[in-house]
Amino acid sequence: MSSDTSLRPVSPLRARMIEDMTVRGFKEDTRRDYVRHVRSFAAFISRSPDTATAEDLRLFQLHQTRIGMQPPSINNAVSALRFFFTVTLDRPDLARRLTVVPYPRRIPAVLSVEEVTLLLRAATAPKYKAAFATAYGAGLRVSEVVALKVGDIDSKRMLLRVERGKGGKDRHAMLSPQLLELLRVWWRDGRRRSLLLPAGCFPAATRSNRCRPASSVVPSTLPPKPRGSRSACRRTRCGTASPPTSSSKTSIFA
Repeated sequence: MSSDTSLRPVSPLRARMIEDMTVRGFKEDTRRDYVRHVRSFAAFISRSPDTATAEDLRLFQLHQTRIGMQPPSINNAVSALRFFFTVTLDRPDLARRLTVVPYPRRIPAVLSVEEVTLLLRAATAPKYKAAFATAYGAGLRVSEVVALKVGDIDSKRMLLRVERGKGGKDRHAMLSPQLLELLRVWWRDGRRRSLLLPAGCFPAATRSNRCRPASSVVPSTLPPKPRGSRSACRRTRCGTASPPTSSSKTSIFA
């Protein structure tokens, strides 16, 4: 049961577990998965999970193995049940009875320079070429790429600012001259085609009136003003360290 999708009443025990996860800053996906695993365990023993015994946990893990559940999924269930018994029920003695299943960790395939070149050439649109190059060249995750904003690009120090990456932490990634040029090409093309929209609005949504046009959030190009003037300081260019404006908060790949 999910706290936001289920129409059924939430039991006090489940509500307490959700509150425990919320206090610790668990993301919605994690909360939903943890509740799902505990619910599966309760369905297996056919009674409330707070009445579980060590034998119930052993039989549950044996059941997971017999039905062909893969080790990563079993270990996810172990994490959920350990949290439930340790934090929500304050029963660490039961949590210790859960067994993590070891499995081989394979080294991921690393693309060669030639393969990366072919990948970038296959992306004909500047947006996708810049997105692929950002993920590969700066080592960003997909969620970090789509959340990248104009104001996160620092061409003076040649850095990309990653906000709320893995673990909710901020960090900096290296910015190469080639990647900076690709980002500038996409920025110019995106502004020309009114595709640089606020975070949460996708390019396909421009066909309807649900999202405001980009011109309403990205300042239009103005004639140069005397250096030091207030208006000149507020103008933002892709890859500069100008003060943040509404355009600097625009997600580049949204």
